[in-house]
Amino acid sequence: MRQSLIPQFLMIGALLLLSGCGVNNLPTLDEGVKAAWSQVQNQYQRRADLIPNLVATVKGYAAQERETLLAVTEARAKVGSMQVDPSLIDDPARLQQFEQAQSKLSGALSRLMVVVEKYPDLKSNQNFLALQSQLEGTENRISIARRDYINSIAGYNTELRTYPGKLWHGWLYPELTIRQDYYEATAAAADQPPAVTF
Repeated sequence: MRQSLIPQFLMIGALLLLSGCGVNNLPTLDEGVKAAWSQVQNQYQRRADLIPNLVATVKGYAAQERETLLAVTEARAKVGSMQVDPSLIDDPARLQQFEQAQSKLSGALSRLMVVVEKYPDLKSNQNFLALQSQLEGTENRISIARRDYINSIAGYNTELRTYPGKLWHGWLYPELTIRQDYYEATAAAADQPPAVTF
C-alpha cells in the first residue's frame, strides 16, 4: 500500500512545483495583451457612439461649418467601416490602418473643437458642454487604454525573453511569439508640443 502512494505524492509534488515557477505566466500575459487591446477598442467604440450626438448639437448652431462637420462624419464612418476582430493585433498592416483611421478622427474632432470656439452660444449650451466633457473624458480613457496595452505587451515580451519564461516558451508554448505591435503615434509631428498662440 505504501508503494502505491509514492507515485501519487510525486505527481502532487511535481504539480505544486510547476505551479509555483511561472509555467502559466505566458498564457496569462498573452490573454492580458488581448484584453488590453479589447479595452482600447472599447474606448474607440465609446467615442464613435458619442460623435453623432456632438455633431448633431454643433449642427444646430454652426450650419455654415459644414466642411468640418463633414470631415468628422466621414472620419467616423471610415473608422466604423473597418473590420475589427481579435486577429487585428496580430496583423501589423491592418493595425496601422486602424490606428491611422483613429488618428484622422482625432484630428477632425480637434478641428471641430476649434469651430466651437467661434460660437459663444454653443459653448454655453448645457447639452454641448456635457458632450464636450464626455468626449474629453473618452480621449483620456483612450490614452489610458493605449498605455495599458503598451504595458501589457512589455510584460508579455519580457516574460517571453527572460527566465523561466524563456524555458516554458520553448517547452510548452512554442506558438507564442514576441509581439511587435506596440502603439505608435500616427499624427505628423506628434513628438513636438503644439504651439499655442493667443
